[in-house]
Amino acid sequence: MAAFDAGVAVIGLGAWGSAALWSLARRGVRAVGIERFTPGHAFGSSHGGTRMFRTACLEHPDLVPLAQRSARLWRELEAETGRRLFEPTGGVLIGPRDGHIVSGTLAAAREHALPVEVWDAGRLRRELPQHGELPDHHCGVWEPAAGLLRPEAAIRAALDAAAGAGAQVYPDTRVTGIEPVDGGVVVHTPTRDLRVEQAVVTAGPWLPALVPGLPLEAVRMPVTWFRAGDSRAADFALARLPVFIRELDDGQCVWGHGAEDDGLVKVGLEDSGGRFEVIDPDACDRSVRPEDWTLLADRLTTALPGLGALPSKAAVCMFTRSPDKQFLVGRPRGDRRLVIAGGCSGHGFKHATGVGEIVADLVTGKPPSCPAAFMDPDRFL
Repeated sequence: MAAFDAGVAVIGLGAWGSAALWSLARRGVRAVGIERFTPGHAFGSSHGGTRMFRTACLEHPDLVPLAQRSARLWRELEAETGRRLFEPTGGVLIGPRDGHIVSGTLAAAREHALPVEVWDAGRLRRELPQHGELPDHHCGVWEPAAGLLRPEAAIRAALDAAAGAGAQVYPDTRVTGIEPVDGGVVVHTPTRDLRVEQAVVTAGPWLPALVPGLPLEAVRMPVTWFRAGDSRAADFALARLPVFIRELDDGQCVWGHGAEDDGLVKVGLEDSGGRFEVIDPDACDRSVRPEDWTLLADRLTTALPGLGALPSKAAVCMFTRSPDKQFLVGRPRGDRRLVIAGGCSGHGFKHATGVGEIVADLVTGKPPSCPAAFMDPDRFL
């Protein structure tokens, strides 16, 4: 094979790809990053102004150490770049005591000795009066470590830090193919081919097209912001309404957080039962339709009754969903030339720095910094 253009190419520079490039570059790996659009764009899975952070991860017990490691790495990235990326607000997980939100959160907290508090319905009503219809059989789990991340700023910070450590970044460059060859990989783009020893593919919804055979599907997820009435605006400020996930008695889950300077309260519905539409990421309808917000608005009339009946702002996001809604991070079929990281399943942004570090561990042959076996992409074979 001809001389290598780099040791590693990271393909897709959203949350996970930018963090992987940063982690590789700070280890001295000769790496390039390739992004189809302008970094921090609104076409994939890593935009929307804010993303929720929590360590009491109910989705899988091994996500807790990953979240804890990610929190430390977010602070390192802030220190390295001098940018504020994390806003500590605390957060609360609300629902029936035996529902999956509360029971899963408490199970994760017990297993990892997390400092959480359980609030009964009476305390929830006192602390968070914005939440309507809180029956006596509901409770909340307060996590002081929860907060908000700034997705677009985080991506740009990671890429700037990576470039400062020696990585090259190619924005607005579409990868048209990944060709494993003897001793490495050829990454094809419309303008040139890059020859690298290993390829890291973190292309979000476009990952299945670049690495065929993965059990992943891209889905379209609407994101909405509502405005409280003037008399209730102060009650719905972020300082009064920290990040939350709330399970209702019908099984629907509402998530969100209070308003910042723009006065808009960000809320959405969880992807329960495969709610969101499976799409081709190259043909995603980014216009907003009434069905994108009517089910949520119906729930808000009782769950958060101070908000208006119509969203003040809406957007479309995409994410990639795996069959068990856990991540796929590793070497598919044991190929030593290839590492993938995808299948965020709607709960992956907070883990980006930790996932990036695991990717760098895999590339450099180190044991993963956190438990990673549950993310093995070959578990479905």
